[in-house]
Amino acid sequence: MKTCLTLILPMTLAVVACSGTGADYTPITDGAPTAEFQSDLTACREVSKKHRWDNAEAREDIVISTVLGAVLGAANGNSGSALGGALVGAVGSSVGGGVNTRDDRKDIVVSCIQQRGHNVVG
Repeated sequence: MKTCLTLILPMTLAVVACSGTGADYTPITDGAPTAEFQSDLTACREVSKKHRWDNAEAREDIVISTVLGAVLGAANGNSGSALGGALVGAVGSSVGGGVNTRDDRKDIVVSCIQQRGHNVVG
């Protein structure tokens, strides 16, 4: 079990750290960035930061993944496997939630910029 923890936790922290926040995304627009675009981008980034990674959907996913991991681990016949399965389920779901939040924040920035009249091409 200790081996499982020493392998999973550092990998999880590395993935979450590398995923970025998504709120720092700068969409590509047609034309040179203007002062108005920079102002709008700053405002849109602030809007996207309000989308939290620990929202209700993410918490529900973590609970389901933890329970499912524990059940699958318990099928092995010992409590250590159940605990390991629960840990893997919780960590995996947390990492997935962090990546989804990053993508959601990026989408929020793009949508906000478009709503402010800028033509996003990438």
